[in-house]
Amino acid sequence: MASHADFDSAHDLLDLDIQTLRQFVEFFPNQGLAKVLTGYLSSGISKYPLAAPSSDQPDLSEGGVALTQDVPVTQEDCLVMMTEGILEAKNSPLAHCLLGDYYLSLEEHESAAEVTRKGLKLAAAEVKKTDLTFQRIRDALNSTLATALIYYQAPRNHPEAKQLFQAILKRKPQFTSALIGIGLVLEEEEEYVDAIEFLGQALRQDPSNGRIGAELAWCEALNGDYASGLEKLQEYLSFPQMDESKQRGRELRAQTLYRIGVCLWELNPTKASRRDRKGAYALFLDSIKANPNFAPAYTKLGIYYEEYSRDKKRARQCFQKAFELSPSELVAAERLARLFADGGEWDIVEVISQRVVDSGKVRPAPGSKRKGVSWPHSALGVVQMNKQEYTDSITSFLAALRISPDDYHSYVGLGESYHNSGRYNSASRAFNYAENPTDGVSMKKSGESWFTKYMLANVNRELGEFDEAITGYETVLAERSKEFGVSIALLQTLVEKAWRCIETGFFGEAVDSAIRAIAIATAIAEYKPDAFNLWKAVGDASSIFTWAQEKLSNYPAEAIGKLLTTEIEATAYDELRDVDSIGSGDLGHLSKPFDSNEPKAFLPRVLKASIMAQKRAIISSHGDVHAQAVAWYNLGWTEYRAHVCIEQEQEEQGLTTFLRAAIKCFKRAIELEAGNSEFWNSLGVITTTLNPKVAQHALVRSLHLNERSVRAWTNLGTLFLLQNDQELAHQAFSRAQSTDPDYALAWVGEGIVALLSGMTNEALLHFTHAFELSDSSPLLTKRQYSVSTFDHLITSPAASNDITQLIQPLFALNQLNLQVPYDIPHKHLAALFLERIGNNADAIQALTVICEIAEQEYEASESNSALARSALAKTDLARNLLASHDFDNAVSEAETALDLLAGDEEGILPATELAKTKLSARLTAGLAHYYLEDLDASIPYFRTSLEETNSNADINPDIICLLAEVLWAKGGDQEKDVAREQLFAAVEKWGRHVGVVTLLGVMTVLDEDIETMEAVKEDLEALRTDKELREEQLARVEKVLDAIALFTHKGDEQEVLNEVQRSVMLAPWKHVGWQDLAETSGDGYAATLARETARRNAPPAGTLTSAGLAKAFSSTGEVADSQRAIMMAPWNKTGWTALAEGLRAA
Repeated sequence: MASHADFDSAHDLLDLDIQTLRQFVEFFPNQGLAKVLTGYLSSGISKYPLAAPSSDQPDLSEGGVALTQDVPVTQEDCLVMMTEGILEAKNSPLAHCLLGDYYLSLEEHESAAEVTRKGLKLAAAEVKKTDLTFQRIRDALNSTLATALIYYQAPRNHPEAKQLFQAILKRKPQFTSALIGIGLVLEEEEEYVDAIEFLGQALRQDPSNGRIGAELAWCEALNGDYASGLEKLQEYLSFPQMDESKQRGRELRAQTLYRIGVCLWELNPTKASRRDRKGAYALFLDSIKANPNFAPAYTKLGIYYEEYSRDKKRARQCFQKAFELSPSELVAAERLARLFADGGEWDIVEVISQRVVDSGKVRPAPGSKRKGVSWPHSALGVVQMNKQEYTDSITSFLAALRISPDDYHSYVGLGESYHNSGRYNSASRAFNYAENPTDGVSMKKSGESWFTKYMLANVNRELGEFDEAITGYETVLAERSKEFGVSIALLQTLVEKAWRCIETGFFGEAVDSAIRAIAIATAIAEYKPDAFNLWKAVGDASSIFTWAQEKLSNYPAEAIGKLLTTEIEATAYDELRDVDSIGSGDLGHLSKPFDSNEPKAFLPRVLKASIMAQKRAIISSHGDVHAQAVAWYNLGWTEYRAHVCIEQEQEEQGLTTFLRAAIKCFKRAIELEAGNSEFWNSLGVITTTLNPKVAQHALVRSLHLNERSVRAWTNLGTLFLLQNDQELAHQAFSRAQSTDPDYALAWVGEGIVALLSGMTNEALLHFTHAFELSDSSPLLTKRQYSVSTFDHLITSPAASNDITQLIQPLFALNQLNLQVPYDIPHKHLAALFLERIGNNADAIQALTVICEIAEQEYEASESNSALARSALAKTDLARNLLASHDFDNAVSEAETALDLLAGDEEGILPATELAKTKLSARLTAGLAHYYLEDLDASIPYFRTSLEETNSNADINPDIICLLAEVLWAKGGDQEKDVAREQLFAAVEKWGRHVGVVTLLGVMTVLDEDIETMEAVKEDLEALRTDKELREEQLARVEKVLDAIALFTHKGDEQEVLNEVQRSVMLAPWKHVGWQDLAETSGDGYAATLARETARRNAPPAGTLTSAGLAKAFSSTGEVADSQRAIMMAPWNKTGWTALAEGLRAA
């Protein structure tokens, strides 16, 4: 680019009279403006000196000094003089104009721009004050400012410089400085055709100016005509402006020699030509000799040494020299940065990139055709990413992409920065766009793109999109089959997916994922058998099967056996045999196929395989203390898992094998890394039942290291609970809840505290909330929730009849059965829930399994607990068989249960439970015989049941009603008397029980017992006003009252109608009275009101069932209402009957 010498000086532009200036300096030597003029005229940049040439100057040829010479002679003196003067002449536009021009001559472009801008403001103020234009001084200031802006923060200020020059050219079309300035700006913007035009106009005005001619020739070369440019540049070497005796001439000559070399370099692109040391190489050297500070020549020499001479050391030195001389040497900077990056010297890369960014060369001016340079921002992003300054790296990569939207690697870096900073959604968008641009952008890719797919898979893994992540890893492995990092990521993702499936209840999919993980691990072990993460993942994959024990038969025993013996001597496992007595002797047993007849025996083998995999992880982690600590920690939890699955349910508790091993492992982990709170928490968990003091110390130590550990607070609360300190337990659980309100086990702990305090309803609320918060993996939440819910249903008949109250506990127990299929008590509980929802087939299947297991257990141990379990299971099985109309088997199972309970009853069941169990078995047997039409066999069961109800106050009156009803219907006089006596006794005890009172009322009507009938009528009239009665109970009461009224008044229908109307008056908002009135009187209006009141009593406003609502709709006699009744209860015949009658009537 041209220098300041190509432009007219401010003095030339102002065309000031030199004599006037000299007189002003002479007359006012102490004025600020005089000082500025003195410094300026003495600096040498003005074509007139300060003092006029004199004919009587003394002869100094013999030596001596002129006495009148007192002006500054150096640039430093001139600058000091002018800066002192500008402070005094701070309001002078002329002073600022001259100082700015002088700064421009010193190439202090920033200072020149600053001073001239201030001068323009002063000139504008003078124009406003005097109403004069001051055009020449303004043009001079604008010309100086525009020239400075060409170089200052180029190319950012080029639009402004161009605008200033164009404004001057409108008034002075032949203004050479403006023509040159616009030409240089256009050259920088790579608009070479327009630049040639402006520089050509300037050259035509001054054909002898070699500087302008050389710049014009260079523009022609850059425009593609290197031959013409070369010829003209060689011609201009002989022009006086390139005189080597002058500094400016040497600089221009160095620049011209360099440009000639570039033309030769581009005209002969062959390798042999460029390697020729007598060609372009020699010209670059000559350029440096002419001007050792000319940076572009060093850049070209660096390229020569790097690409053609294979001398990286010299190339690096050349690039470094070029960049030191000028940060605008972008090619040198980029190559230098790459060299340092290859050597891992990221601090130097950061310095280089930041200096290039600060130079302002990376971003083109608005409207410029020149492309921006994005690599400095990308390099900064890489450096910042290595320093883990992800926020800064994101900013840098975004800046790079704003310059080069098609920079593939910047998108990859941006995505990686987003990933590392936890912004996974943004990372996913960045990676997806890099691979598949959606707006038609063609990405510049260099090299392989597998890393992008790998990172995108990592992002999907972090987002929980495991299927997409697995697909991504497999795509990469299809290209690079033994890329260890990708393979281990795939393995870990499969294990993480398995755990997620366990948490969400997809146990089958979890097992499938674990099997795939073991297959991938087998492939990895072939070429990288000593990887710590490999064996940790294998151990975790094996542990998955212990959380979905229903799928134990799918465990790949043979594959895991081969995997554990890959590239290792079997005796290596004996080094850790002292921990749990599991060593090389167990390897052969692990790979044997499972026996499908003994699925429960699979569990110990699976746990041993998991333990041995974790031991292999310890063996593989030698030399890495942190990895060893984690490996011991993982082994400890695996040992504890074996204790929970195998030893915890044993009757003899204490320091068992696996529990002792877990303690050793956690202690070893703490020795290696004592500052890890999780290690201390784990030690506290496993010592809770063995040594409460040690457990408390460990948990408190864990909380000291991490006070916000919700698990540690919950475990501490559990320890206090086991020590019967409910107050401290409540405080610990409350602290856990405040730390993380979504941690389910803290709510379970609070529920247990409430249960121990007798607050069963509050406990149920806690357990329900815990179940709603919890994932599917914890067993305790499902157990406590289902048991507590069943206890609530037992004490609340209304809730027991609401099927919505039964669905969630049943789901919980179903998941529990998949996780631990040998948990007999909760399998039995699940059968009871199934019975309540009417799913008798599944209940029978579950109870049959329970009976078989209980029988096997009793045969083996002959314990009372096994006998009790068997008796209870058979009683419940008999009841479900009865509901399924399998009466023969129901009789058989019920009698077997009674036989089991007929012997020594001490210690089998508590007295109350024993009585209820026997009563259930007898009722089941009696009803089964009844439905088999063997009344003689059923009546003894019923009679015995009734006799037992007299001595048991806890027997439900509904049972008395049932027995009395059967005895009355099919028995003789003696049985009827017994039923009547039982009902009278029940009325005295449960006088407001609807079933007892209504059944007694029916019997009195059938017996025509007027006296008793009146007493029963009084009880019924009291019941009909009870707001707690359900719709079906009220209907029974009204029916019996109607029957009593009809009997007592000898068939007087009006009296019956009065009784029905009385029912309507007592409860006009209920549909029962209106429906009875419609049936009794045939009044259509009453039927319509019955329908409307029934609609209002349906859920959620009331508790009316779908069958009751359907009956109300069918009573209107309208076809549309009959169809609605069918839709509400298609199993109920009233709707179909009403529809048939309505169609016949139509």
